[in-house]
Amino acid sequence: MEISRIRALRGPNLWSRRTAIEAVIRCDGAECALSALPDFEDRLRARFPNIGPMRPTGHRGELSLAHALAYAALGLQVQAGCPVTFVRVTQTVERCVFQIAVEYSEEEVGRLAVELAERLCHAALADAPFDLADALAQLRALDEDVRFGPSTGAIAHAAAARGIPFRRLTQGSLVQFGWGSKQRRIQAAEVDRTGAIAEAIAQDKQLTKRLLEAAGVPVPQGRPVTDAEDAWAAMQEIGAAVVVKPLDGNQGKGVTVNVTARTQLDAAFAVAAKYGSAVIVERFVPGHDFRLLVVGDRLVAAARRDPPHVIGDGARNVRQLVDAVNSDPRRGAGHATSLTRIRLDDVSLACLAAQGFTAESVPPRGMRVVLRNNANLSTGGAATDVTDDVHPELAAHAVAAARMIGIDIAGIDIVCETMQKPLEDQAGAVVEVNAAPGLRMHLAPSFGKSRAVGEAVIADMFPAGENGRIPLVAVTGTNGKTTTVRLIAHLLESSGLRAGMTCTDGVYVGGRRIDTGDCSGPKSARNVLMHPDVDAAVFETARGGLLREGLAFDRCQVAVVTNIGEGDHLGLNYITTVDDLAVLKRVIVSNVAPDGMAVLNAADPIVAKMAENCPGAVTYFAVDRHHPVMATHNAQGKRVVYIEGQSIVCVEGGKIAQRIPLGNVALTRKGTIPFQVDNAMASVAAAWALNLDWAAIRAGLQSFASDTETAPGRFNVFSYRGATLIADYGHNPDAILALTRAVEAMPARRRMIVISGAGDRRDEDIRRQSEIFGDAFDEVILYQDQCQRGRADGEVLTLLRDGLARAKRATAIEEIRGEFLAIDTALARVRPGDLCLILIDQVDEALAHIARRLAEVPLDRLTRITQGETGEAPKVAA
Repeated sequence: MEISRIRALRGPNLWSRRTAIEAVIRCDGAECALSALPDFEDRLRARFPNIGPMRPTGHRGELSLAHALAYAALGLQVQAGCPVTFVRVTQTVERCVFQIAVEYSEEEVGRLAVELAERLCHAALADAPFDLADALAQLRALDEDVRFGPSTGAIAHAAAARGIPFRRLTQGSLVQFGWGSKQRRIQAAEVDRTGAIAEAIAQDKQLTKRLLEAAGVPVPQGRPVTDAEDAWAAMQEIGAAVVVKPLDGNQGKGVTVNVTARTQLDAAFAVAAKYGSAVIVERFVPGHDFRLLVVGDRLVAAARRDPPHVIGDGARNVRQLVDAVNSDPRRGAGHATSLTRIRLDDVSLACLAAQGFTAESVPPRGMRVVLRNNANLSTGGAATDVTDDVHPELAAHAVAAARMIGIDIAGIDIVCETMQKPLEDQAGAVVEVNAAPGLRMHLAPSFGKSRAVGEAVIADMFPAGENGRIPLVAVTGTNGKTTTVRLIAHLLESSGLRAGMTCTDGVYVGGRRIDTGDCSGPKSARNVLMHPDVDAAVFETARGGLLREGLAFDRCQVAVVTNIGEGDHLGLNYITTVDDLAVLKRVIVSNVAPDGMAVLNAADPIVAKMAENCPGAVTYFAVDRHHPVMATHNAQGKRVVYIEGQSIVCVEGGKIAQRIPLGNVALTRKGTIPFQVDNAMASVAAAWALNLDWAAIRAGLQSFASDTETAPGRFNVFSYRGATLIADYGHNPDAILALTRAVEAMPARRRMIVISGAGDRRDEDIRRQSEIFGDAFDEVILYQDQCQRGRADGEVLTLLRDGLARAKRATAIEEIRGEFLAIDTALARVRPGDLCLILIDQVDEALAHIARRLAEVPLDRLTRITQGETGEAPKVAA
């Protein structure tokens, strides 16, 4: 058994809406069926008893070694505590080759689970040992390391419950909620609205005290000190027990409380100096340590924090008692668990010594032995929820403190006897204001109720009714995707929205290209959703990106499927038939929002059938309103878009919602280009689904022409010395048929074509391409693409010639090495009344080359240069 490929599907995909690790598993003949491997399953279950039942797939219903690996990878994650349930095993068209998809909650953990499952299967095959405990320990440790901590996780889960999309921007806790211009970001429990100045103030304990005092919030007397002598002087000024802490510390590090003697003070100063740039000495306020959580302008939770301690039993020493406390599964080494393990370090040993104990001392039964003077959870403290006990005046002080410092999510530390009285009535004080406070004491307190603090944070960032989403349109199909994407984006811009767009030409935001190349995959789409200047997004969703990673979003408002054809990279990545391709392409339809819309081509039966998989509503489009699918949908009162009397007609509930003359749709050249009519109908249906204003839609349709600016390489028409030139990027049989029909409707004295072929197509598709053109054109100029995509030199040209040999019309065939020289050759030969179709490969470069040629030398001179009569070399762009 061999794993030949592993991919992480980070969004809804061919297999599921869940994230998954996909792998290709190659088994040898004996491993194709577990029935041919005696005792294997028994050996597997002996090593991993909790693997669970394995379900066979395929017509014969047999289990293979691939099934064992997939179910083991899932089961290992489950036993490690990961919330995963989905697994799929599918046999490919190759014998004994399987694809598996195993859900993951964290990508790194999923990948490790597949690796460990492979080792487990090999161990079972060889009847060798497998350390299950170690494997699960690896998975648990990695999961704890990479997953969200409790605070960030609580906010993310609250967002998911509200339907707010989120994306982790780093391996840490920086998270984006929402998309585009509606996004918000957090870093742990700090929101983007909190400025660096507010955070800096919160870190400066003395400045914080001055501001709180100015706001009428009780604070303890004290001041910064420069050295141990100055600390002693400050303690004498206060005239009572003091607290010594770093001026700019956090998480309770370096804090010593209830210091009453000079020796204690010197030791406390030394500890505090290690954790901050300066040290502050304050009056010790007796009472309990409380943490109040303020979100926005309201108090949402409060907890009493108790320092780490053990209770003696008269038998075990302090070290053994600490070990017993740390055995609580809620306690971990860091912040990933609800409680932190107690550490026996220098600080805790000093605290023990002050009570007359060492780590080896055996405290009497019932004695409470404190191991630290501060009660931070990060040093092993415990928390008791007291939210319901907070006095209104005390809560008002907490909110005032947060607002005075300017922190949106603040942890207010208060020392007092009880939460049930105002601070002034009990000599209590606010001792600290914390930015990015930990939330776990409120999420999972040691005692008392858990509080919905994650929900409170999300409610503060996104008021009721808002979900952080922008209008999102996904477009897929075999042909027309890019033009449709561009037109929909143009309609959005015409409606006053800043559109973000991805397509095979690049990434565009507000009409400006910010990235080049084929950007029809999920990475480019994620970049658009991260851009703060995007009010609406339109994504070309190509098969390659869907296979590599899945979708870049959880759901879309509108999904458009233009058509499904045979020439769309069939034979790659186990997508071998049109039906396979349809299953892949309908992923965007399956992930339409419940209140969204799928826009489907009713004239394509494969596309029309996708309506069954749409969670939302469906708009059908087709030229013929009497098509059975259209007629039925219309009769049911649902949305249809069709052509009637040279107009695009939009109908819902049996009533015409809008009628748009094709003469006002520049893309269609007054309705003379059939495939552009289809693209226009799909775009209008999508704009309708987005509830765009009809006046803006009509204006956008009129201003969007198929030129090199708005739709480069998509039926760009030029006039050249009385001849008609058309540049197009069509590259599969269906696109070529559509191009041919459009060109045949245009008058011409003689028809010429410049063509090549993409090397990643099937042989029959390349031959069919040139055969179609050979039936429609008088003269053919062949050239070889710059990139042969895995083909040998000249191989594609040979296939094109094979197709032309079957053609009925083309009589003049010439082979040119180089795209731009082929273009120059055609331009030199065209005469008034001719029509020349140029199928370009390097879109931007080829269009720029054509533009230069149209603007430079006269035709007769260009002819003489090309034919070598002037002795000059042809000008060919690099």
